Amino acid sequence: MKAMVLSACRTPLRMEERPTPVPGPGEIRMRVEACAVCRTDLHVVDGELPPGKLPVVPGHEIVGIVEAHGEGVAAPAIGQRVGIPWLGHTCGTCPYCTSHRENLCDDPLFTGYTRDGGFATHVVADASYAFALDGFDDPVATAPLMCAGLIGWRSLKMAGEARRVGLYGFGAAAHLIAQVCRWQGREFFAFTSPGDQAAQQHALSLGASWAGGSDEPPPVLLDAAIIFAPVGALVPAALRAVRKGGRVVCGGIHMSDIPQFPYSILWEERQVLSVANLTRDDAREFLALAPEAVAKVTTTTYPLERANDALADLRAGRFQGAAVLVP
Repeated sequence: MKAMVLSACRTPLRMEERPTPVPGPGEIRMRVEACAVCRTDLHVVDGELPPGKLPVVPGHEIVGIVEAHGEGVAAPAIGQRVGIPWLGHTCGTCPYCTSHRENLCDDPLFTGYTRDGGFATHVVADASYAFALDGFDDPVATAPLMCAGLIGWRSLKMAGEARRVGLYGFGAAAHLIAQVCRWQGREFFAFTSPGDQAAQQHALSLGASWAGGSDEPPPVLLDAAIIFAPVGALVPAALRAVRKGGRVVCGGIHMSDIPQFPYSILWEERQVLSVANLTRDDAREFLALAPEAVAKVTTTTYPLERANDALADLRAGRFQGAAVLVP
């Protein structure tokens, strides 16, 4: 097999030839068809997260075909298309796992961070965290659903019944969940980097009621805002944009420090919440509605060996939607 490997943070990935992995008990081996590139991959490569496994194969938005079963595995079936997300394993016994909050597990494994991921031709995964993708016929368009879609969905659920939703950072997650908002009859308002006309036009093409820079106020007060950009300064900006009782949901795994802000913009029962990982129920819910709710997945494809270019282009904001590696 071939894999793009991170040996040390803040260094380029390098291509390696490795033996094709053998799945252990409870695991499957997949032939990777596509793996989307997530901003969390940048956080791993750039050393912005606590140290994980090194060397490691990044990538956690994986779509592929099951090739082999480990001991004790009967499903998913060999030959079936499945998806693998960021949360790759949980202990099943900690207080969080036993209270239906496995996303907060005390002893988890994360795909592409603490276990090898999908920037490769093959990957081994926990069979319990492989989601059937029957009916999803385009691996490239499906790959971004496995994190950008799932985390976006969990973030939108945490926004509650908000009818007017602000989306800060109009990238992979926002362009998917914006379409879910429209499908649900909500309005969405897109906030981009100041002056990013391409992202603003992308948002408007997907039905945004308004699109502008994150330094601009929206034309109306919002019921909730979801922050996908890893910029702490957006938290007070979003608090100023939401009405009394509104929510600001931070949808990323990493964010720069939140600056000091006056209590007055939090008062009147506004809330700031964070999203951590996902649960398997989140995945089942989102994958059930995605074929109807998400009409267009905007992607830019790269061959596997150009993973470093995909990461650099993501860092620089040189494309709309999601980058996807194709072995």
